[in-house]
Amino acid sequence: MRTVHWLFVVSIALFLSGLAFVIAGARLARQAPKAAPAEIVITPVASVKQIMNGIVGPAANRVFASVGTVISAKGTEERAPRTDAEWEAVGNDAAALIESGNLILMTGRAVDRGDWVKMSEAMIAAGKVVLRAVQARSPDKVMESGEALNESCDTCHQKYKRGS
Repeated sequence: MRTVHWLFVVSIALFLSGLAFVIAGARLARQAPKAAPAEIVITPVASVKQIMNGIVGPAANRVFASVGTVISAKGTEERAPRTDAEWEAVGNDAAALIESGNLILMTGRAVDRGDWVKMSEAMIAAGKVVLRAVQARSPDKVMESGEALNESCDTCHQKYKRGS
């Protein structure tokens, strides 16, 4: 009987110590710092010229063409977005210009950390003005915003545009 009694005492002790280890492990797991998410590595693929030819140029041209006055033999025609789809298209082009500014600032594409950054930021700012004008659904504001956009393009091209 004594052996059974001691085995019972030992088994209770082992059970309690195991329970203590489980509780201690759970507390430590809650206190452990969360692992930082894996860093996303972004590798540029397109060249600045490809971004300009494929995104910036077409988007800017569509913004410029979205509002204006056309005088022809048929008379004068005011051009402006009228439908939700037309406004959305101009807004998409403004967003593409803004995001293109971010793309050309990426490491591996930025030509320098001086004027290149300032001129890219000017394009981003001009794109944001266009986007706000689109959100306001104001053809006049879209027309006005085109000047800053055109100036940001021209200023940068004067300094950085390489051979076509």
